[in-house]
Amino acid sequence: MPHLAHIDFHAPSAEVGPLLIGVTLLVDGVGGRIVEAEAYDREDPASHSFSGPTPRNASMFGEPGRAYVYRSYGIHWCLNLVCRESGHGAGVLIRALEPTHGLDIMRARRGVDDPRLLCSGPGRVGQALGIDRSFDGMRLDRPPFELVAREGEPDIATGPRIGISKALDVPWRFGMAGSRFLSKPFPRR
Repeated sequence: MPHLAHIDFHAPSAEVGPLLIGVTLLVDGVGGRIVEAEAYDREDPASHSFSGPTPRNASMFGEPGRAYVYRSYGIHWCLNLVCRESGHGAGVLIRALEPTHGLDIMRARRGVDDPRLLCSGPGRVGQALGIDRSFDGMRLDRPPFELVAREGEPDIATGPRIGISKALDVPWRFGMAGSRFLSKPFPRR
């Protein structure tokens, strides 16, 4: 099961992150191409798993190839894909999608028309896909989730993660270079 869309979710999150760029993520048939993601690991002070398991982050320590869902700032539900072996505590945060499936549903959920604003940021992704705490711990290889392998090798940009206060220099943010659907542009190379 941990091989989804030709990705081995037993691998470290910093290896899985760039492999997710270009993969299509669907939840009940709604979603799009992953264009931005960030890796987190238990050894990483910016990670929810850094201080060990808690009721809030328990899914991050679960089996690879499952969802870890948490609420950010008490407002937004954010979706992570769990990596590494059970008990380790690693995952990849989905930061942005290029919407391709169910745009009318996403527009209704988000209350915006511009496709660039539907899924450009982890909170927007969660809202557009209808993610909430009930998705936490679900397997990614079963409905409502579907991961479709990417076609070809995208040009991937890397850089520091966004919105964190620790490990600021770790280049574990990955994105599709030149995508207009990113939450924030990458610095020019």
